[in-house]
Amino acid sequence: MNSLRYSIIYAVIRPEISEQLSIGLIIVDNQGIEVRYSQKKLNLLQGIFSEKEYRFISRVINSLQRNQSVNSVEAVNYLTRYSNNLIAVSPLQTIDLEPSEQSKNWLFRNYVYDKAFKARKRA
Repeated sequence: MNSLRYSIIYAVIRPEISEQLSIGLIIVDNQGIEVRYSQKKLNLLQGIFSEKEYRFISRVINSLQRNQSVNSVEAVNYLTRYSNNLIAVSPLQTIDLEPSEQSKNWLFRNYVYDKAFKARKRA
């Protein structure tokens, strides 16, 4: 059985107490790497962060989802090590689920948000 690997993308709200909000996932399977995020949660950050900080977070998340900058496990590991004070990425975790759209949706619902998401598949 193939395993599914994932990393959670967080917005760091108050770093002094490790308060963070999960806003997206990086999903790694045999087909490639997929970045999904919740637009609704991203929009909620407007009330928490300054306009400049919100624009930065929004640009980074959109860039991860659109560009092919996250195209390998090494790139995910790099993001894990070099997060900043506004965005953090958890280390890759492995879950014993067969890689499928259903299992990816389950991951997203359980770790990020149970509604619509933005996704783009990487080859």
